[in-house]
Amino acid sequence: MVFLDFKKQGGLVPAIVQDSKTGEVLMLAYMNEQAFEETVRTMRACYYSRSRKTLWRKGEQSGNVQLVKEIRIDCDNDTVLLKVEQVGGAACHLGYRSCFFRRLENGSLVIDGVKIFDPEEVYGS
Repeated sequence: MVFLDFKKQGGLVPAIVQDSKTGEVLMLAYMNEQAFEETVRTMRACYYSRSRKTLWRKGEQSGNVQLVKEIRIDCDNDTVLLKVEQVGGAACHLGYRSCFFRRLENGSLVIDGVKIFDPEEVYGS
């Protein structure tokens, strides 16, 4: 099953993740072909960790899994949009609902997101 052009960007495609009900952008991650195929097969979000160089099944440690409700592919076949149900409330590994929990205001970053959990309690130090 090849719907995406994984060769264009060195084997990875960006995956934009959006709450299926509210439209809120929760995060941006990357997928390789294996992560995409697992996501399609299981309808649970799976990504490729660029830092660990391995598959990353969202929520494996935290329990904050993403149940995929819809998969969309952009016109260039090099970006995925996942519309998900965010189980557990937090998409961000820092404990926030969205990875985009800060906004730029008057030259400073202001936190305006909701913190759902303490990452030290979930992941350890």
